[in-house]
Amino acid sequence: MTQLDVRPRVGDTVSGVAGGEGGDGDVRGKGLGKGSVGLVGSAVIGISTVAPVYCLTSTLGSTAGEVGVQMPAVFLAGFLPMLLVAFAYRELNKAVPDCGTSFTWTVKAFGPRIGWMCGWGLVIATIIVLSNLAGVATSYFWLLAGEITGNPSIAALDDDKLVHIATCLTLIAAATAISYRGMTATKGVQYTLVGLQLAVLAIFVAMAFQKGSAGTFDTGLDFSRQWMNPFAVESMGAFTAGLSLSIFMYWGWDACLATNEETTGSAKTPGRASLIAMVVLVGSYLATGIAAQMAVGSGTVGFGLGNPETSGNVFAALAGPVMGPVLGILLFVAVLASATASLQTTFIPVARTVLAMSTYEALPASYAKVHPRFKTPGRATVMAGAATGAFYTVMTLVSENVLTDTIFALGLMICFYYSLTAFACAWYFRGELRRSTRDLFFKGVFPVLGGLLLAAVFLKTLIDMWNPSYGSGSTVLGVGSVFVIGVGLLALGLVIMLITQRRSPAFFRGEILTKSTPALVVED
Repeated sequence: MTQLDVRPRVGDTVSGVAGGEGGDGDVRGKGLGKGSVGLVGSAVIGISTVAPVYCLTSTLGSTAGEVGVQMPAVFLAGFLPMLLVAFAYRELNKAVPDCGTSFTWTVKAFGPRIGWMCGWGLVIATIIVLSNLAGVATSYFWLLAGEITGNPSIAALDDDKLVHIATCLTLIAAATAISYRGMTATKGVQYTLVGLQLAVLAIFVAMAFQKGSAGTFDTGLDFSRQWMNPFAVESMGAFTAGLSLSIFMYWGWDACLATNEETTGSAKTPGRASLIAMVVLVGSYLATGIAAQMAVGSGTVGFGLGNPETSGNVFAALAGPVMGPVLGILLFVAVLASATASLQTTFIPVARTVLAMSTYEALPASYAKVHPRFKTPGRATVMAGAATGAFYTVMTLVSENVLTDTIFALGLMICFYYSLTAFACAWYFRGELRRSTRDLFFKGVFPVLGGLLLAAVFLKTLIDMWNPSYGSGSTVLGVGSVFVIGVGLLALGLVIMLITQRRSPAFFRGEILTKSTPALVVED
């Protein structure tokens, strides 16, 4: 299909403003479907990308295993740096509502090379998550099919690598197709999937509270305010491990900002949507964590959340005991819906980041083409889908441990580009910090604190990754596989950047995108 090439060239006339409050009249995007998403739709996309039900089933038990009954407190502690970084995103979006988000903003603040690496961190982290989400959705598809039919042999099809890979690639292709067709199609699917998973999660929470109050399970606990005290965690190592898991559970809310050029009120709506998404997420996590802990406790035996035999997939173990055999199936549906919804919306930030990087000549020009009918970065979306499918297939065929360790390495990329974006906010607005108390805190103090917290987690994770016991325990030349993968992917980005620099010297000389460059856009 024919696609529009909206990539600007040096000397092109652009419109928009680089600073100030901005507004609908200030920015005409890169050919994307302007005004196709409102406040609610944007918030739904942010919630969907995080995939709260999927995150809970995969990390609730692991977090309890690390910090015990202080799990709710750690959820709050993980929320803090994300909230502080969200303020940075909101302020930067007001000034520069560009779909390149972290890439565009860090280039304006720190220059082309740091900005390019920040964009790379976002892209590669998203590709890894897309691969994992597709794998989880595939597993729950066959598990649910087995539950509905009552036939264990159908559920066992997930263990067949060829069947698993074929199903996974089909889901990736479907998610790519929906994202390719535009924000309207994306929004309609998301309302259904997000509504379903949050409704089922609410039922689980209510029934878990009821089971906890009735003392149905021997391992259940009475609620204590001490659960909300992060300083009660036994060791700093346990707290850091729990915090890393908690931060991962909030990752993805910034998808709200990646749709800023397609959102009604592009300067303000995405920032408000991201804060709404964050509040919904922290509320869901706290309610689920407290309810589950009251029902079954956080111990390592029986239905306890910290039981290593079930901690990797808590809802699979608790669905029947807490909700019963009939309603329990709904929880399987919710996990499948959560992973599927996130699989589809996670294409949004990666495709639009690639679009922006190409538009500003930081990547090949072909990725700057927007579909004339669907108003989406079609080629960038297809590229993301193809990369996800190839990555998952190769990793699954080579080694299951490699795939697991790759997921563990995600934290490095997440903290890398979030912290850079937070610092970019303070530096970009450094001349405005004395204008008012509000500017000082929301453009300076809060972003810097959030950046420092995430940078500290980045360094601690980097140190822990060196230990071969981190992740699956596998090693490469005596070094932990997670370290090799995490650092290796960042190093790969550096190599690709050096190659791109030879092909697109104007961007790296700072001739295309600077702080004074208006929020990009060519004339329609």
